[in-house]
Amino acid sequence: MTYKFVLFEKVGKVGIITLNRPEALNALSEGLIQDLGECLERCEADPTLHCIVLMGSEKAFAAGADIKEMQSKTYMEAYMGDFITKGWEKVSSCRKPIIAGVSGYALGGGCEIAMMCDVIIASETAKFGQPEVSIGTMPGAGGTQRLTRSIGKSKAMDMCLTGRIMEADEAERAGLISRVVPVDKLREEVLLVAQKIASYSLPDVMMIKESVNRAFETSLSEGLRFERRLFHSTFALEDQKEGMRAFLEKRPPVFKGK
Repeated sequence: MTYKFVLFEKVGKVGIITLNRPEALNALSEGLIQDLGECLERCEADPTLHCIVLMGSEKAFAAGADIKEMQSKTYMEAYMGDFITKGWEKVSSCRKPIIAGVSGYALGGGCEIAMMCDVIIASETAKFGQPEVSIGTMPGAGGTQRLTRSIGKSKAMDMCLTGRIMEADEAERAGLISRVVPVDKLREEVLLVAQKIASYSLPDVMMIKESVNRAFETSLSEGLRFERRLFHSTFALEDQKEGMRAFLEKRPPVFKGK
């Protein structure tokens, strides 16, 4: 896979996508989003890939949407073009697990893209924010919705209404990210987590992802019913039989993804 604005690397069962507009702090231009969406589609279609990693540079995961492209848009251009939907939502609709490795700035659209991923692991230098109010607009790719579900109403209001930046340690305490690691260990840590996930049964981890995401979309009783039905369905997997047999035989399981 070769693209203009993203780099792709395959490490075993893990696909690593790196945003690559360093001169613009990985600002999310239409070209970058198109490349990202296409790369994710190919990762999703590749049966040998079980987990995806999304990273930026040490200086910036992504500093936001490309303001130069946005500034002159009219309402009808944004509406009819479904701006910040096509391509962007591919991150959240991907069925395979995606881990965001965040270092430096993750602002505006960058923060929103990170929140579309399933796990966020950040370096000590990571900075999260939704500063759209400072340029006369508001979050448009989930900043008011996913952020509120992650850290609660008060902190989400604080960030969206003031545009303030949240440092990595506070982001971990607030529940926005799963862990903080030294900046020089970020890629190593993210890859270790991705490889751990990729070592398990692919249909199993896809079901787990779908079930956790359902918790944000439904009532507790309906969510529990959904979870239980997926749990029941795992008994049709060869991997379930292998996993339990291996446990009883005190040996590592050999999952085949079916």
